[in-house]
Amino acid sequence: MWQADHDAGRRPGKAADCLAMAKILRQTLPEKLGAVASARQKGRRTMRWQGSRPKNAEAAAPTRRSIVQIAALFGATAAAPGLSGCVADGLATGTVGGGAREQSALDVSPVLLVATTRKAVGGGLKSPYFGSERGRGLSFAEVRMSAPDRSLIGKVSSVVNGDWGIKSIQQVETGANAASAFSQSAFGRDVLIYVHGYRESFESAAVSAAMLSDGIRFRGASALFTWPSAAATFDYGYDRESAMWSRDGFEDLLKALASSPSGGRINIVAHSMGTLLTLETLRMLRAEAGEAAMSRINAVVLAAPDIDIDLFTNGVERMGPDVHKITVISSTNDRALELSGVLAGGTRAGAADRDRLEALGVRVADASDYGGGLINHDLFLSNPDVQGVVKRAISRGGA
Repeated sequence: MWQADHDAGRRPGKAADCLAMAKILRQTLPEKLGAVASARQKGRRTMRWQGSRPKNAEAAAPTRRSIVQIAALFGATAAAPGLSGCVADGLATGTVGGGAREQSALDVSPVLLVATTRKAVGGGLKSPYFGSERGRGLSFAEVRMSAPDRSLIGKVSSVVNGDWGIKSIQQVETGANAASAFSQSAFGRDVLIYVHGYRESFESAAVSAAMLSDGIRFRGASALFTWPSAAATFDYGYDRESAMWSRDGFEDLLKALASSPSGGRINIVAHSMGTLLTLETLRMLRAEAGEAAMSRINAVVLAAPDIDIDLFTNGVERMGPDVHKITVISSTNDRALELSGVLAGGTRAGAADRDRLEALGVRVADASDYGGGLINHDLFLSNPDVQGVVKRAISRGGA
């Protein structure tokens, strides 16, 4: 980021504009934060109960996505005094320090390939598209996303309203042809598959997948594998069982991609509880499809793995030489993993000592020093340095 005195000498008018914007942000963002909190509180008061759980609990409960947005509000408020050095035209064009912003493929063509084991809601063509119930087999959908506004005003409003969003789903393929339909849509391209974690709705998972792909400027096909999370804080057990139940569907998808003649590389970024699903599925794939299928797996990034360290050790040891394709992003101050340790018992792999993880043969990126927030569980979505770890892992592969 450029400094204020540097820019003031070159563009005094624009520096003044940025100072004015900083003042506006300091005055208005706390008010917007209060409005967000008030709206969520109102949603809780108007919930209609069905049985022992709220009928619209998935929409009203605070999600990991909302926590990230609120944290971003606090961060933007604190950073406002330094906005005078950003220069308005740099923000408007998506540049920092004068360099042009590299576009991701998703930014150019905002289509997310989605494979899911969730049950479709109303055919899957209207919000919420897919719910928390388990479906019958695998489903595939091409999800058209709405890209964020790259202008200065868009960047400011995205702090409150979010950036990426689902625009539409035109068609859903369910059953035996779903995996092959996914593979055909990705034909000829490298693929980045995001596997979400605990307490995620279909829509929040899609937004996270888009943020990840765009954040690392991925040039291939952006994809999501989403499993039936209840998207509720106290349904940890249901989520864990649903993740494990989805192994066969995920394996079918990877087999279809690995057998495609396109030659595209498969990259997987899994988060939290999704790392358990991913590691178990890769172990199954290696045992059943052999080295031919595993050779198509380029890189596997396990971000904040919510797996018991002993179970993680057993799974990694079954990976053989493919263990070198795995990068673990860990953090000893991850509060969500601390809670998981209480709920599930045992040390979580994402909070284990670096030396213990490296002894297994995986690459380790310790993100402890980058977490300045309350949760520190999804730094790969919000921190550019941690996103750089993901990008380098994909570029390096198993080398």
